[in-house]
Amino acid sequence: MVNRVWHPSVGSLPASEWDRLAEESALLSHAWLTALEECGCVGGDTGWQPMPLVLEREGIEAVVPAYLKQHSWGEYVFDWAWADAWERVGMHYYPKLVVAIPFTPVSGRRLLGPAANHPALIQGIEQRVAESGLSSAHVLFVDEDGSRVFDNAGWLLRRGVQFHWFNRGYGDMHDFLEALERDKRKKIRQERRKVEASGVTIEVLDGEAITPEIWTFFFQCYQRTYREHRSSPYLSQAFFLQVGATMARHMVMFLAKRDGVPVAASLCLSDGDRLHGRYWGAIEEISCLHFELCYYQGIEYAIRHGLSCFEGGAQGEHKLARGFEPVKTFSAHFLQDTRFRSAVYHWLERERSGVDSYLQQLFSHSAYKNACQQP
Repeated sequence: MVNRVWHPSVGSLPASEWDRLAEESALLSHAWLTALEECGCVGGDTGWQPMPLVLEREGIEAVVPAYLKQHSWGEYVFDWAWADAWERVGMHYYPKLVVAIPFTPVSGRRLLGPAANHPALIQGIEQRVAESGLSSAHVLFVDEDGSRVFDNAGWLLRRGVQFHWFNRGYGDMHDFLEALERDKRKKIRQERRKVEASGVTIEVLDGEAITPEIWTFFFQCYQRTYREHRSSPYLSQAFFLQVGATMARHMVMFLAKRDGVPVAASLCLSDGDRLHGRYWGAIEEISCLHFELCYYQGIEYAIRHGLSCFEGGAQGEHKLARGFEPVKTFSAHFLQDTRFRSAVYHWLERERSGVDSYLQQLFSHSAYKNACQQP
């Protein structure tokens, strides 16, 4: 007999069982998700209530990283217009159910376990929405294969656009730059020379080389980035210290110094054959340093270590001129009210047409001599 059980946290589940189903994904790992819980980034009054769905038979056979949400912050798939429309007719959009890696616009699997269990997991999500009187369920940044599963289950699909850099067998940075159009290659070299001329040097730190003191400096930079955007950081210093200790092998930091004093830092996660650009910040303004730490150092690292892809994070058309390429992202949405579902369906149809046109325009502005097609 199959049981679908909603647990109070990822931390309440055995790490070995969760990680077996997550299949070595760093951002879906028990260590990453429980650090969010234990350090207060989710739970409490954050508006993110952990409630992972577990499929149990003779043991744990499949899991879903799910959260009950009281708002739409930290998702990077924006549904504020939906919430506003729902509220204007006198209904409550929140709470809603979200399947995601909190604060992380990185695509991947969201139904963790054998494909044979996916229908039972989807049914469990739909049942929870109905029984709890929730407005909706949203699966964010699901990979393309997963999007087809939800499409076949009758969910609404939404597309987005990100910019990723792909390693096409480059031997070094010079090799990569030679693949670009002359003006793009020239611009990148000029930007890198500006950083060098400013007296800045870059240290590449892996894993345990990132000391608690460096993590503390990085967090200061991270906080400053949010303050500059008049926002509050989602993650705490305790979180970074914890994942830095428990997940050291995945951590890559690019530390900028001038006269031996740290002035900026960016953090990436190495996950399989991909590098994920996540966070950055600086304590002083230095021309082109953002491009150096967030793009060029990551590209060099990926080439040096033979990684297939460097994901530069959400949004950012300016990445296109620096060798990144547009890729589609996907989310899946289940709306309980049939009238609201119909309205959103037509809204998504119009949005999808716009996204497709946008992608065509982006590919026509490729930085490469021979325009690359989406991998």
